[in-house]
Amino acid sequence: MVIIYTSPGCASCRKAKQWLKDNNIEFVEKNIFTSLLNEKEIKYILSRCENGTEDIISVRSKAFQSLKKGIDDLSTKELVELIQKNPSILKRPIMLSKKSLVVGYDDDEITMMMPSDLRKVCEETCNDSCPNYEVCGKLRVEEVQPTMNVNLQQ
Repeated sequence: MVIIYTSPGCASCRKAKQWLKDNNIEFVEKNIFTSLLNEKEIKYILSRCENGTEDIISVRSKAFQSLKKGIDDLSTKELVELIQKNPSILKRPIMLSKKSLVVGYDDDEITMMMPSDLRKVCEETCNDSCPNYEVCGKLRVEEVQPTMNVNLQQ
């Protein structure tokens, strides 16, 4: 089960929800503007962040820009209150499962929401002997190669 924190009008949120539906992954959606995130919930999300607050806090948001002090200068209690009063400070979507936390919509990272046994099956079966390789597998290879070429040229 995945919990996905979203907001209305968020294109990345729509993409993430559609990906979860397309991959038959059960999820519960929580709109951050209509469902108040409680202290325990916010602390749990923060505890799952590998890089601290920068994983989930949008430094481009108006709420962040209006802070009189840096985000690292806030106590945990102050940070929780800031998020509760200004949910727009959160990056979206935030997808949370027992084993994964994914912020934003990224084709590669969202696969972390897929159970590991299913990911392994997909990786093992996506090769040129698959009857659908021309449709999906070859496309994935073509998408990766231009990215690699761009990175090599820089």
